Amino acid sequence: MATLQDDPARLTARRFARMRPIDGESPPPTDRSVLPPGPRWPVLLQSAGLLRFRHTFVPWLHRRYGDVFTVRVLPKGRPLVLFTRPEHAKEIFAGDPEVFHAGKGNAILGPIMGEHSLLLQDSAEHKRARKLLMPAFNGHALRGYEALVTEVARAEVARWRDGEEFRSLDRMNDVTLEVILRVVFGITDERRLSELRPRVRATVDISPVVLLGWGYPRLQQFGPWKRTVDNAYELDRLIYAEIRERRAATDLARRTDVLSQLIRVDDDGDTLSDEELRDQLVTLLLAGHETTASALAWSLHEVGRDPEQRRRATQAAREGDDAWLEAVLKEAMRLHPVIPMVVRTLQQPATVGGHDLPAGVTVGPSILVAHARGDHHPDPDVFRPERFVGRNPPTNTWIPFGGGVRRCIGAGFSLMEGVAVLREVLAVHDVEAVGEDRPKVRNITSVPLRGSRIRVRR
Repeated sequence: MATLQDDPARLTARRFARMRPIDGESPPPTDRSVLPPGPRWPVLLQSAGLLRFRHTFVPWLHRRYGDVFTVRVLPKGRPLVLFTRPEHAKEIFAGDPEVFHAGKGNAILGPIMGEHSLLLQDSAEHKRARKLLMPAFNGHALRGYEALVTEVARAEVARWRDGEEFRSLDRMNDVTLEVILRVVFGITDERRLSELRPRVRATVDISPVVLLGWGYPRLQQFGPWKRTVDNAYELDRLIYAEIRERRAATDLARRTDVLSQLIRVDDDGDTLSDEELRDQLVTLLLAGHETTASALAWSLHEVGRDPEQRRRATQAAREGDDAWLEAVLKEAMRLHPVIPMVVRTLQQPATVGGHDLPAGVTVGPSILVAHARGDHHPDPDVFRPERFVGRNPPTNTWIPFGGGVRRCIGAGFSLMEGVAVLREVLAVHDVEAVGEDRPKVRNITSVPLRGSRIRVRR
């Protein structure tokens, strides 16, 4: 008789039922007088502003209300208090993890990532999962992955024709997806890669409206919501099949991909179930795919806009000056944040930035504002990689990977991958930006609206 573990479709259906972000009790009534100021618009409008128009809405809130402000968002008008100063970010990142829960703040991702996702776990569960994942992302592991990343990037760059013009975001998405599938999943079979690629792309390329629709099961019978659900079932089927086959592999002990490392039992005899593996793999896939691709696309856009930046980056690529290429990547991440904020939901009353806040309130540093503050980044609208050469900006003023015990476990991997890709691109091609670009929101990330169009010449 088949068990639940033998039926991927039942596992997927159970995840959807358990992880609906709108479920649960309404937040406790909060006295507005104890919260920092903010707009009194309807909750739906405030949510739309934050999710869809964040690049204008959040800076406007900062100008209108100051360094700390409140937004009420779906589900059920929950208060979100955003902070913009580094000392406030430090307080939040250093907050007691039993009080400052990150998982609940990321609940909108629950139906996609699953309850075992590192981004959705808190307390002891988060500590255990991070411990099991960490060996796959330490320095030794990263050095082992770099050759494969370089190989994938070199193969992509070799396909570019002299004088060709294209959306660099699309090409960078191709590269980072291939890296994830080969380095994280350890898949090299072309048939399986061809099955997974469109499923992953469809998972990433969804709008905030579809994300909000996870809380309304009836919507999932129609249009983009139904397509998203159908795609999730198929992606899960492929991932569970890969996990089960990998468990039976005779060369598991010799494999270096992340999935194989996660399957092996750790020194304490702990291991991950199939569901836990699936959730962590999807988390790594979504968190490490389009985020890095967008940072790379913006890097090429900014380098390609200025002849001197182009000359300096090309020289760095040809001379192996990885420090400069990393500075280019970091400055692109500062100027064009991919993620807008880092959030924690208070489980008990807490004081942040001098504000006494009740339990149930979500708090977080605004990456959008922190990266654009002229008092910490002089001439913040100007692309200056030298900000990151031989030094870093003041602590907690550059926070694309969050901070504290919740700092992104893949930060080192992302920077290594970005540098390796830039090195391969710029060592072969002269890159020229074609037109201007600005950010647009796709799922929870921000990407170049026009795809950071570039023209390449050998």
